[in-house]
Amino acid sequence: MIGERIDRDGAHFAFTDRWGGVSSAPYGELNLGGAVGDDPADVRRNRALAAGALGLDPADVVWMNQVHGRDVAEATGRQADGEAPRVDALVTARPGLALAVLTADCTPVLLADPVAGVAAAAHAGRPGLAAGVVPAAVAAMVRLGARPGRITAVTGPAVCGHCYEVPEALRAEVAAAVPAAHAATSWGTPALDVPGGVAAQLAEAGVTDLRRSPVCTLESADHFSYRREQRTGRLAGYVWLDPRST
Repeated sequence: MIGERIDRDGAHFAFTDRWGGVSSAPYGELNLGGAVGDDPADVRRNRALAAGALGLDPADVVWMNQVHGRDVAEATGRQADGEAPRVDALVTARPGLALAVLTADCTPVLLADPVAGVAAAAHAGRPGLAAGVVPAAVAAMVRLGARPGRITAVTGPAVCGHCYEVPEALRAEVAAAVPAAHAATSWGTPALDVPGGVAAQLAEAGVTDLRRSPVCTLESADHFSYRREQRTGRLAGYVWLDPRST
């Protein structure tokens, strides 16, 4: 259920795998995406199960309606049903509130500055990478008091640069905006390295404390992959900060 978790200085980062939920094929088992055709009741149950495994109240998890852009929304409190903003990054200065990002090959980016009490989550697919959603998320954190040199960044399971084959023209277009994303598949064709591009953008923004997942979703049977399966579920990444003692 929880494939990877990092706890550091009161900041928590976690990523799910596809197991331990109630969804049936082709979304089996722990689909956390509400817009992929799965039974909404199963998705709600899966979200509750994942939150419970992390020690979170499901009501304290904030979601996005992701649109492959660069907009960032600030989360200031609990989210009512149907109120997820149409953005690809969330930022919060409210400890105890968990930000969630959904993926199935795109790169989930989790960020936290525990000293400032600021966290962010971003959805970096190919369009969002080129548009600059990750630098936008860092900038939103800075506006709330974070410092790039204090931010810990964690990227989760995503399709790797050796597997993400694209047409040559598309590789050239994205690499013109993010040179570090230029890649080739293991069989020698044009590719994009989105996690590598994210890492370069974070470094340029002054974020040097980065931990990258070794998991390629296309290669891993334990993770959902849109490129492999097309109709499939979604993984989730979560970031939150411990409430401060008074």
